[in-house]
This record gives sequence, C-alpha cells and structure tokens, in this order.
Amino acid sequence: MVRELRLPVSMFLTDSVAGPGYAHFARLRSVGAGLQNHTLDHAALRGLPYAGQRAEICGQQNKLKSRFGLRPRLFRPPYGAYDTTTLRAAADCGITAVVLWRASMGPTDLTYTHGSHRLRPGDIVAVDPDETSGPTLRERTARLLRQIQRQGLTVGRLENYL
Repeated sequence: MVRELRLPVSMFLTDSVAGPGYAHFARLRSVGAGLQNHTLDHAALRGLPYAGQRAEICGQQNKLKSRFGLRPRLFRPPYGAYDTTTLRAAADCGITAVVLWRASMGPTDLTYTHGSHRLRPGDIVAVDPDETSGPTLRERTARLLRQIQRQGLTVGRLENYL
C-alpha cells in the first residue's frame, strides 16, 4: 500500500517488537517510508531515572543505526508518556523532536486525544498496527485515507514538517 499509493508514512519502531521483522521495514524504507525511534522495549518512560530512559532511547538509536545506517531525528514516547528527563535523554541521543498524535485509527474509527473530533491540517494520526482485533492494517489505513479525503485534507510525510 505504501508503494502502490506512494503513501508517506513514518514508522516509529520498537526493537522488541520490530526486531524479528526488520527486513520488512527495510523494504518499506526502500519505497519511501520513514523510520523513527519508539524505544528498545516500549517501556513507559515517565518517572524512570535518566540512565534508564537514555538506555531505551539511545539503545534504539544504535539499533537503527546498525540495521539501516540512520539515526532518527524523531521520537515517539510509548503511550505518549514522557517528562523533562525524557526530553533531556532524547536530546542527548540526537533526537530533535518528540512526536505525539492527536488521533489514532483503531479497528473501527478515529479516536481523538483531545479537542475537536475532526481532523485539522497538521494533525498527526497514529494507526494501530495490532491486527488481532478487527480489520487488517491495510483496511484500517484505507478507511483512514477515505476519511481524510472526505475532509478535504491530504497526507504528508511527517519528516518533511519537523
């Protein structure tokens, strides 16, 4: 779908989840997908000591550097949970922006974190990759794209804006 539609996607990878499938992500990267940091083990970072947060973030930076030759600039904290220690650790690991989302596409519809229940220009939408319940990732992505088009919006590559 990324290749067929030239869909500009940014994927935030967690090593403990993506590790066995890194070849899949290499193929997606070869057709334009962006790869970014989402920690080694998907630990909730807020409240953890600096050393632990730095290990999670820098550890994933190092994994992505060794596997793909890149050190991501963007970081999405697991569960959207972070604190000032997270921001310091991320910056020390070479991260230039911490990315959150305003809406997420689940099995049936968009769920908004706050504010209006309508997408706005610049909104970041997370698409849940869990296919254990409901429609496949492809079906959910197609549903999201139809909704974006109905609202007169278009999809942009996150890395082009941050």
